[in-house]
Parts: sequence; C-alpha cells; structure tokens
Amino acid sequence: MTKSADTHCPYCALQCAMTLKSPAAPAATGLTPATQPGSDPVPAPAANLAPNQAAPELDAPVLEVSGRDFPTNRGGLCRKGWTSAWLLSHPGRVTEPMLKGSDGVHRPVSWDDALKLITAAVKDTRARYGADAVGVFGGGGLTNEKAYQLGKFARLALGTSRIDYNGRFCMSSAAAAGMRAFGVDRGLPFPLEALDTASTILMLGSNVAETMPPFVQHLQGVRDAGGLIVVDPRRSATAAFTSDGGGLHLQPLPGTDLTLLLGLSHVVIHEGLADTEFIQARTSGFEALARSVNAFWPERVQSLTGVPADMIRETARRLAHGATRGGSYILTGRGVEQHVDGTDTATAAINLSLLLGLPGSARSGYGTLTGQGNGQGGREHGQKADQLPGYRKITDPAARAHMAKVWGVPESLIPGPGLPAVQLLKSLGQPDGVRCLFVHASNIAVASPDANAVIDGLRSLDFLVVCDFFVSETAAEADLILPVLQWAEEEGTLTNLEGRVLRRRRALEPPAGARSELWIMARLAEALEAPSTYSEDPETVFEELRLASAGGLADYSGIDYAMLDRGEAAYWPYPAGSTGTPRLFLDSFAHADGKAVMTPVAPRRRRTPAANPGPDMTGQGAKSMTLITGRLLEHYQSGAQTRRVSELLASQPEARMQIHPAAAASMGITDGSFVSVANERGEVLCRAELSTAIRPETVFLPFHFPELESANRLTEAATDPISGMPEFKFNKVWVRVAADGLQNSVLQTTSEAS
Repeated sequence: MTKSADTHCPYCALQCAMTLKSPAAPAATGLTPATQPGSDPVPAPAANLAPNQAAPELDAPVLEVSGRDFPTNRGGLCRKGWTSAWLLSHPGRVTEPMLKGSDGVHRPVSWDDALKLITAAVKDTRARYGADAVGVFGGGGLTNEKAYQLGKFARLALGTSRIDYNGRFCMSSAAAAGMRAFGVDRGLPFPLEALDTASTILMLGSNVAETMPPFVQHLQGVRDAGGLIVVDPRRSATAAFTSDGGGLHLQPLPGTDLTLLLGLSHVVIHEGLADTEFIQARTSGFEALARSVNAFWPERVQSLTGVPADMIRETARRLAHGATRGGSYILTGRGVEQHVDGTDTATAAINLSLLLGLPGSARSGYGTLTGQGNGQGGREHGQKADQLPGYRKITDPAARAHMAKVWGVPESLIPGPGLPAVQLLKSLGQPDGVRCLFVHASNIAVASPDANAVIDGLRSLDFLVVCDFFVSETAAEADLILPVLQWAEEEGTLTNLEGRVLRRRRALEPPAGARSELWIMARLAEALEAPSTYSEDPETVFEELRLASAGGLADYSGIDYAMLDRGEAAYWPYPAGSTGTPRLFLDSFAHADGKAVMTPVAPRRRRTPAANPGPDMTGQGAKSMTLITGRLLEHYQSGAQTRRVSELLASQPEARMQIHPAAAASMGITDGSFVSVANERGEVLCRAELSTAIRPETVFLPFHFPELESANRLTEAATDPISGMPEFKFNKVWVRVAADGLQNSVLQTTSEAS
C-alpha cells in the first residue's frame, strides 16, 4: 500500500509544502519507504557505492513529490522542489564514514573507529592548544533540533566558544538592523499572505522570481495595481515583473543602495509624507534622522546612484499613498545586505518604513527575506557566536543563568562569545586559531568569501570532520567524512521566512550506514564525558529547546509536535499559554520603552582597485569592472546538491559571466567566448553571456560553481563591523578575453564536473 508524508521542501526559507508518496521505484533503488511517517521504518539494505562514484542517475526517484496547499506556496513548487527527491537515491551518496589516507584517498572505516578518531583528535587538540582550538561551523539548513544541540555540544561537550554558521553570510546584517530598530529580529514579522492585498511593495536586492518562484504569486495583486517597485542593478526576472504597467524598476549603481534609501527618506520628510502621529507615539530618534538625510536631495542622489530624481520622488510618493490604501511594504534581500555597510543599509530601509508608519500597522510593514531553509530558526537557538537559545545574548548574565539551569551545569562552564564566521575561517590553522574543525550543513570551500584562502585554511588544519551526504568540495578536504541523513529521512522542525515553525516528517529509511547529527553528537558527548544530556530523538531535543527558549525573544515554549502535527499555525514568539504572534509590533516594539529606534546612518567611502594592478592581472584589453554575485533559478547555495540533479545541471551546467554588450564590445568579448575575471584574490574562468539586463560597468557571476568557476575566489573577506557580514555584492575585478591555454582548462574542468 502506498504511504505518504506531508513535509516541506529541503531548499529555501519559503519552505513550500509538499507530499512525498511511496513507493515510486523502491525495487530499483534499494531504499525502503517508511511504513508510516514518523514510525520505525522497515530496514533497508546498505548502499554499496564508493564515494565520488560517477554513475548515471536512476530512472525514477525513490519518492514521488507533489505540491501541497499551504499559505506560502499554494500547491506550487519550483524546479528544485519538483526534483528534490532525485537526490535521495543518487549514486554519489556517502553511506559509510570515510577516512582520508596518506595518499589523499578516502576509504571506509567503521563508526566505532570514526568516533574514536574524533574523540582522540578533540582531546589532543584541547590538551595542546586549549579548548578554543576546536571549532564548529554550522548551517542554516539544519533543523531547529540539530541547530540547538549543535550549539550545546560545541559549548559544553567540546568546551569551545568557536562556533558560528553560514547564516552569517546570509541574514546577519538584516538581523543586526532589526535588533537595533525593533529590539527583535524575525525575517517577516507578518504572514506572507499579507502581501496579497498590498497597494505598494518596495523590494530591494531580492530576485524572488528565481530564488523562490512560488513567492511571485503573492506579488500578483500589487503588480496588477501597478505598485511593485524593484531595486536591482540588473534587470532580473523579478525586476522584469514590473513591466507593462506593473510598477517601477530602479537600477542603481552597485553599492549605492544606502544612498538611494537616504534620498527616499529625504523626500518623505521634506514633502510632508511622513506619518507624524506614528513617529511621535511609537518611535524615538526622528530629529537626528531628519538632520542626517538633509544632504540627500533627489538630484544629488541621482548623481551618486544613477537613479533619476523623478523616480526617487515617485517611489516615495507611491509608498506614502499605498500606506493609506491597501498597505505598503518594504522588503529587503541579500543584494542590499551582503555589504560591509549592510547593517546600515538595512537600517536605512527600516528608517524609511518607520517614517511612513509601516511597522506596527495591521496592513503594512517592513520585512527581510530569509534565504536558507532554516535560516530563521538556525540563528535563534545557539549556532551564532554571540547567542544562546531563544535569541539570548551570550554576554547577558540572566541569559547565561537561565541556560545553565536548563542544561544542569554551572554557569562558568558556558564559554563567552566566539568569532563570527569570517574571522573564524581566517583563524584556521593559525597558531592561536582553530586546529580541529567540525563542519555541518555547509560547503564553505565554495560558499565563503575569498574561497582560495578558506581552502588553504582547511588544508592547514590538524583534523577536519565534515558531516554530509555527498562528497562536497569541503568534504573532499576532510580528514573524516561522516554520512548523515537527508531531509526525507528525518523528523524535526524548521522555521520559515515568516517565523512560522513547521514539521519535517520522515518518509524514507536512510542507508544503513548514515546517522543523524543528533546521534553523532550524543555519541561523541558520551565519549568526551561531557556534562548535561544529549538525545538522538528529535522530539526530546525539541522539548528541551522549548525550555531553553522560554522567556527569550524567540520563545517556542508554547509549541509542541502534537500541535504542529494537527496543522496549527505556530508563529513565534509563542509563550506557553498563548496563541502565538502572526504579526509583530501591533501594540509595541521589543525595546524597554516599547518604541522603535530610528538610527541615523551614512554612506562610507568604498575601497577602489589598485592603481597599478600589474600585467599578469589585467592583460591586454582588460577593463576594471564591478562584480556582483547571486543565484540562478536552477541552483541553490554552493550547488553541492543541485549540481547533482541531471535535469538542473543540464539547464545550467556552468557559470556564465553576464556582461553588457557595450562593455563586452570594448574588450573584444563575444557571446559564449571564454573570459578571465580576476583580482588580487584569485581568478575565475568562464564563458561570457551578453545581456542588456545589466549595467555597463557591472558584471554578474552566479556563486553555485566550484574550482575555476567559483565566484567566491574573487569576493572580499572584509566584513560589516556590526554584523560580521562579508562583502559579496561589491568587488572590483579585471575582465578580459581568456588566453587559449586557460580556455582549455575551463573546458577540462567543466567536463569533469559534468
């Protein structure tokens, strides 16, 4: 009899609802569906496949995927979601612990031996260098249960403060700005469905039409009303949604979003469009903010950003007018946040929303679009270097006392704040840095800024442990690879971009050799004689998470598996005895006085390329350009999963540099020709794609590809001083036609990857 499980997509934070049905082709795959979702599954035979084995995909996925009606996706899925089950039976799956030999080849070892090796490495590292020489790098794809226990495991079992995660590269600037202004950070402080009836939406630095396509249906109403305004240096698929009367596309110079936002605030104040009653009653800091934007009149902002002054005025007026009708919303994404001034830019967007009285309204608002599947929950419960569960500050004595009580340990055992991600990665292998590293749910060799330096750091470690289900580029560098569960093989919870807690349900028995990270942490904690308790059961861990989060900003104490299984909507904060909080700020903000804080911000001078970069970098006919990076419809994050789905890879098999035809012509670049994109950090070799959708002084590279096509070879590890966010969206590069020998290298690398 066919069984089914209602769950959610393993990719982005939209967390589209889906149903997994079985069997589709169990006999062909050797994998066995669970008898019932959440029950003890029927044992499956162990996979007998070597890591990195090149083999075609099977004729059918082990589970059938269908979209399920849910408020965020309404039954729709994107190409990634529809093909997600293919990875469950992929022949490249790692199904045994793999130890790298002296010859650089990974070979199977038993779980007992693997755990003994890790335990010995941790003990040796701590004895020689101290506990902070052991580090942990987590990910926004981990369930709430795994993220919570990973933070606890790092701090108590390993005894280290050196834990952070890849959400630092995603949401940290928006989070810091939200905490600064509102006293709390929840990506969307309102349900996504609220956008359906809006009159005006200003979307900055987000291409949802490609990154989370089912989102677009929530923009159809505002587009029909002509009220969609998209800010993006490229004519992205989302920006194109404004055509034919759908709204406005503002196309600023890269790195000038902050200036543009200050110009919009100037218009709101000087044209009398501000909500003065709201400002007086529910905010502080208006006078200083008003003074700070005086110098940013529209004509001056036009000269700095390239956005016409008339469009700046029109945008401000539409936002103000929309707030009095169906509602106005301001939404930000990574395009304006992944900068060294990302926190200030997000703050400027919040300031604009507060001037218009949008946050706290029942029909308007400000929000930021979380990217990773559990990017919201993953940062709330202990993976960040400076946070304890419940969104508590690790330096807060009351927070530390609360966690010590929940964990049953002396407060002195809880380390202080660690290092944010970029600094953590810079410390790898250094005399006073991390010498033994655990990596969970992150492919840092591809996804980190200045990727060449990160790979060098990984190779300098004494011991590297990577938990993954494929041999990613990071796992390939590991001393020990631990095979873990995929999304359809586990139970747990995730928190979507609205702050709604969702249930992930098991539909499939994993390969016999794979283990949950919860099991791994529990076994290692036992071997290390760690204080407190560590469970391998997700619901048990969630019950402890409820206690840990109680009274915190991200309070989950009123949520349990039973209510989620009944389909009840659970938006945090959800204290015990409450009904949750679908829409925040209706009565007050989270600061002590209940008011939102307007903080003046200003643009800072940006770094320029070296005056004499050298002939080896520029070459004949090279030109200095600004590089921006981003996603493609077919791929996700570092591409470690989506590049293994043949349908997705066939559609986008390689990185292509998007460049304006005028700029290309000046360098002798034609469509499809090989180009070199280089700076002092590294070089990327790829094909050119000519497009008028991009500004002439700018080039675009997707960040899903490894090795010679890795865009993050070029991105700078400079960080925002408040959030620790690296500079992904504004980097200077030299572009030229690639030499013949380099073209051959590209062809060989692309062929091997395919």
